[in-house]
Order: sequence, then C-alpha cells, then structure tokens
Amino acid sequence: MIAAGRAAGPTVGDALREGEALLAAAGVDSPRLSVQVLAAHALGLERHALLLARSRALAPAEADRLRVLVRRRAGGEPVAYLTGTREFYGLDFLVGPAVLIPRPETEHLLELAEALFPRDAALAFADLGTGSGCLAVTLAHRFPAARGLALDASAAALEVARANARRHGVAARVQPLRADFGRPFAVPGSLDLVLANPPYVGQTEYLDISPEVRGFEPRSALVPAVPGAADGLECYRALVPRAAEALRPGGALLAEIGCAQGAAVRAIVEATGAFADLRVLPDLAGLDRVVAARRA
Repeated sequence: MIAAGRAAGPTVGDALREGEALLAAAGVDSPRLSVQVLAAHALGLERHALLLARSRALAPAEADRLRVLVRRRAGGEPVAYLTGTREFYGLDFLVGPAVLIPRPETEHLLELAEALFPRDAALAFADLGTGSGCLAVTLAHRFPAARGLALDASAAALEVARANARRHGVAARVQPLRADFGRPFAVPGSLDLVLANPPYVGQTEYLDISPEVRGFEPRSALVPAVPGAADGLECYRALVPRAAEALRPGGALLAEIGCAQGAAVRAIVEATGAFADLRVLPDLAGLDRVVAARRA
C-alpha cells in the first residue's frame, strides 16, 4: 500500500491517499472515511488531528500498522472490529466478533425510553439480546437511578457487555445474565421497561444480506437459533409473553424489528391481550423499526 524506497518515508497524507485508493478498488463503502478512521486509530490521533498532520512522515512501525489495517478492511472486515470500538448514542463501546456492531437504528429505542420516563426515574428494566450491552449500558448511563438485567444467550457477548458496563461506570446497576428470554427472566410484575433487540433476520433473508455482515458479524445475533426454515419472528413469539409477565401495569415494551415485520410483530403483541397503546414506529428512512406498547 505504502510506497517503499523513499529516504524520508511516506507522509500521513501519502498513506491516506494510497489507502483510500486501495479501499475504493476493493469496493469498500466510504473508502475515505474508512482509511481516516483506521489511520487515526493506528497513529493514536483524533481524526481532526490526523488531518492536521498530513505532512508528517510516518515511522516504519506506524506505516506497517496502517498497512495491515487497510488490507484487512479491503478484505471486508468492519472498521469497528478493526478499531475495537463503535460510537452509540454518544458513548464509545467496545466491540468484537462476539457481538453485533451497534446500529444507529437501535438508538430509536433509547429515544423512546427518554420520551416515556423522566430522567430521575428509578427504572427497573431488562434488555433482551444485549450483545455489546449498548442498550442496557446507555440506559443506565442516561437514567442514573435505573437498574436492570442485560440478557444474552452468548457467554462471550456477556463478557463484552460486562466490560462496557465497567467502562461507563454502571457495572453496579447492570447485571449481565446468560439466559433464554423465552423463559421467565424476572419476578412477575417487577419491571418498568423491557428493551429488546433480538435476532430477527430470517434464514432466507440472511443469504441476501451484505457479505461484510455475513462474513464477520455473529450469525447467532442476527438469525434466531431454531432448526429448519425460520421467518425471523421466533424470538418475538418467545419474548413477548415473557415481557408481559415481567412488566408491571403501565410498563413499556420497546422492541426493534425488521423493516418488513411491523404487521407480524404487532399481531404477536396483540395476541397476548396484555398490552395497550400499541404502535409500530418508523426509523429515519421511514421504514418500520420499533414496536412500542404499554402493559395494560
């Protein structure tokens, strides 16, 4: 990637240009942004400082670190896994191959929670399918009196969630728990809020998603772990009755859904007879993204 044989070595600007060209040739999305983020990580700089340092010569070790990162990115590896972090709702989260990379769409769950509850509320909550812990940790960070459970079937994911809880100073109020949320997970009527971002990609749909996602992010965080053909709704069928049991009257269920699942998940929630004020809400692209309901 970086030209050899120069007496003074390549500059930061040289590396950025050459890295961008390599990523563009590989068909990577946003090659300029990707190489800037990777270069900032490799050099230990903020992105604005990186751009101010374009004329600085790279040390051989720096050039080698960046070369490796750019080549891995050209192979499809997500930037967040290469840097080890991803920003979510204003906080920086540790991520790795054991967890799904947090998406901006998932932030809608937190926006709704903040609209439903006052900031000083002593919320009792559960986060179903916590992954990196981005929902549970951010909720506890935004609501200083909140306490809750962060449930996941993956022990490796829970280790990441636990690290993120420590990172943001909420470990005393967020309890990672390995559990199947299709079974009772809380004392009946004890919770004010259930957040859910479960696996919801169907088996057939999974074959059509981005190779970058399919090749690097954990399949178990995307597709419900059931035998045979799956429609992606299995986790909702399992968790909605359990959420109804766990929530106290007036408590809220906020669940992320696939963009074509609004009507189906609405029907699953309605079938319990336990919820009121049921809404299917869109994301910024106008696609169905969240099912919200209150425990009757």
